[in-house]
Amino acid sequence: MQWRSLVVGLLVLRVSVSCVLWLAFGPGPGVSSGFNFPLGFNLNKLDLLFGESKRDEPADPNSWSARVAGPKYAETATTCAKVGGVESATRPYLSFFEGNRDEYVRRYSSFPDALKAKMRDMAKEMFYFGYDNYMRYAFPEDELNPIDCEGRGPDVLNPSNININDVLGNYSLTLIDTLDTLLVLGNVTEFHRAVRLVIDTVSFDKDSTVQVFEANIRILGSLISAHILLTDPKHPFGKVGLEDYDNELLHLAHDLAVRLLPAFENTSTGIPYPRVNLKTGVPSDSINETCTAGAGSLLVEFGILSRLIGDSTFEWVARRAVRALWNLRNNQTGLLGNVVNIQTGQWVGKQSGLGAGMDSFYEYLLKSYILFGEKEDFRMFQAAYESIQNHLRRGRESCNEGEGDPPLYVNVNMMSGEIMNTWIDSLQAFFPGLQVLSGDIDNAICLHAFYYAIWKRFGALPERYNWQLQAPDVLFYPLRPELVESTYLLYQATKNPFYLHVGMDILQSLEKNAKVRCGYATLHHVVEKSKEDRMESFFLIV
Repeated sequence: MQWRSLVVGLLVLRVSVSCVLWLAFGPGPGVSSGFNFPLGFNLNKLDLLFGESKRDEPADPNSWSARVAGPKYAETATTCAKVGGVESATRPYLSFFEGNRDEYVRRYSSFPDALKAKMRDMAKEMFYFGYDNYMRYAFPEDELNPIDCEGRGPDVLNPSNININDVLGNYSLTLIDTLDTLLVLGNVTEFHRAVRLVIDTVSFDKDSTVQVFEANIRILGSLISAHILLTDPKHPFGKVGLEDYDNELLHLAHDLAVRLLPAFENTSTGIPYPRVNLKTGVPSDSINETCTAGAGSLLVEFGILSRLIGDSTFEWVARRAVRALWNLRNNQTGLLGNVVNIQTGQWVGKQSGLGAGMDSFYEYLLKSYILFGEKEDFRMFQAAYESIQNHLRRGRESCNEGEGDPPLYVNVNMMSGEIMNTWIDSLQAFFPGLQVLSGDIDNAICLHAFYYAIWKRFGALPERYNWQLQAPDVLFYPLRPELVESTYLLYQATKNPFYLHVGMDILQSLEKNAKVRCGYATLHHVVEKSKEDRMESFFLIV
């Protein structure tokens, strides 16, 4: 069936986002270690990468873009691109992919095969450094503490430590989360060994209270993905079927989903509780508030499971939650808030943005349409995107022409559209990738450049960055993958080698700043590069 091929494509995307990106990366000639890009890669006018600024108009030092770029990069403010010796303020972004013979082309237009192979080997070495140490020091626990070379599981002594307990369920999280990565890297032998380990050792009959969203995207999605790769008759990675495999991973996925179903019961809105105990259901002290992303980002995995096992229950409850949230959007702005009461349907958090609490709600609307072809999902996405453009987007109308600041997506009050604060968070870096999938390449190029500018400044994305003060608000970086995903998708859409160099830069930054004795550690402080002893499972899949 057509949807089955789409399933494979989207589920494997979560590993190919970087595995394919990293496998393709190689250093181009003359890569600068600084932030002095030949096409005026600064945020003063967002001539950035594919546009131009007027030489005779100095940048406004009070604009948000100047504050982001900062004095460190003022030297690039007058650098601009020329095409055929003629300046243009209206030339389309994509035209800059063609035929330029300036410094940009000399630096970024080639990517030798030998260097691609070198970077491919480096990426594999990085993966296996983390994976082998997890298996050596941490398995069967959920995560690896890469500094102390120890395993980490739920914080049973402090149930209120949701930063840990929302994710870790005492079910070998990192092993499950990396199953399909092993196959993408071509290691069929270890993939088979890991599948058998999961089948033989993993059980969800645990007294663990976990977040429904995290269990869904990390565990349920990984089990389904590995099952499809084992059984897909099209063999996208070759004939990798496991002898005597009897759908055990699918059975585990079904068992987990059944244990998550109580979250959807006893809510007057159909919006699920945020957490469940895998053995006993919704805790008696559970709160009635959940975030929009957590409740509205279940449809991909639940929908695939329903179609694989022939039981519509899972897709139905996930789709009901999406519709319930959608019906609560503001009538004037069309925006949703970030926290809702699942019993009353009242918005507890009225901030509307693209980051934490909301990000994957938009992502799942579009990806659900791609997977299942339901026009309702696409209509919701289109309406949501229009509201985002109308109320969250600030700056000039077009990325590469006109006057004023380049575009930025801010956090606003869902009722009025007024700015609520002056920070963006690192999760928002997913949005250029979503714009690529929706076909809005120009805006994706523009927004991606903004996040990459911040990465270049710190060698990481701070969890929150204040674009008005030109400084991080929250200084840690837990090795999040969103910027990598957007970079990969932009490369696939444009084939511009610049994005390979972006990916190489990210890879090298991680190797330099995050590598420790037994893996790669969360950065506690993106400026000082101090570290925290945690390697989240998603690092090895991205």
